[in-house]
Amino acid sequence: MYCSTVDPEHASATGRKRSQRPQRSHREVADELRRRIRTGELRPGQRMPTQAELAEEFGVERTAVRRALRILQSEDLLSNVSKGSPATVAPDPRRALTGAAAPPLPTTAALAPRIAAAFEASHVEIDALCLTSISLTLAIGEPLRQIHAGRLKPAKVDVRVLLPSRDIDLAFPAPVDSAAAGRLRRRWLAQRNAQGQVLRHSLLALRATHGVDVHVSFRALPFTPPVKLYLLNATEALFAYYTVRRREQEIDHEHLQLYDAEGSQSMLFSFVEGAGLRDTTFVEQSHVWFNALWETISSELVLTS
Repeated sequence: MYCSTVDPEHASATGRKRSQRPQRSHREVADELRRRIRTGELRPGQRMPTQAELAEEFGVERTAVRRALRILQSEDLLSNVSKGSPATVAPDPRRALTGAAAPPLPTTAALAPRIAAAFEASHVEIDALCLTSISLTLAIGEPLRQIHAGRLKPAKVDVRVLLPSRDIDLAFPAPVDSAAAGRLRRRWLAQRNAQGQVLRHSLLALRATHGVDVHVSFRALPFTPPVKLYLLNATEALFAYYTVRRREQEIDHEHLQLYDAEGSQSMLFSFVEGAGLRDTTFVEQSHVWFNALWETISSELVLTS
């Protein structure tokens, strides 16, 4: 969610403060509205603010608002999108378009609602292969809030996570100038460990607070994964490529050129068991692949520096 400090006169008609950042694109507007729908801030069946109100809030033209609303309509998150009246949030947006019909979405938009839906099961099973567990940690935040609020009550939660080993030379993130490799490596390792610890602590806390039978395990891969994979309750697979790009980033007060992949923006493709032979086979083979890595070439991972 975007945050800014503004004067009261810039508050929008929806109660939110109008951003003072440079004008957003229609995709950024869609991303923020999608987040509000997925988290329940905009409730199922609720009428959206008018296009004029949204344009005022986001500081964009109505054309950008209409394009954003059409994107969400194509994802079955909104209905009644027209020029004449406000759109309506779908009755069950968390289940909108999965499987072959689902459009690929950035991890930030796609993962959280699918994780939340997975937590509706009595026995939650999540397997993840990724570069760090940042996206997974963020996505699990919403179902944890739902559990604490009494709206979700899983009896058992099993989470397994495969991450790159600290003992390998990472393919990415990697500095263009090898002289900075040590600093970049230390930063990645600290991030990997910190996020993993947060994920484990947040889930294990459910034992004491709600009596949930929780198991969280990590193992280390001897390679840098070129893809990310999330397997949910043995029925759904979410798959994305890590696309490596050259970019600049400040590390230890110095701007470094590096090769990296922004995992949070990786486009997730959804495959659901039972949605057809293609989807079912992909889910099954993804489990075979994950289990093979877990049981053979991976090793114990300790989340310490």
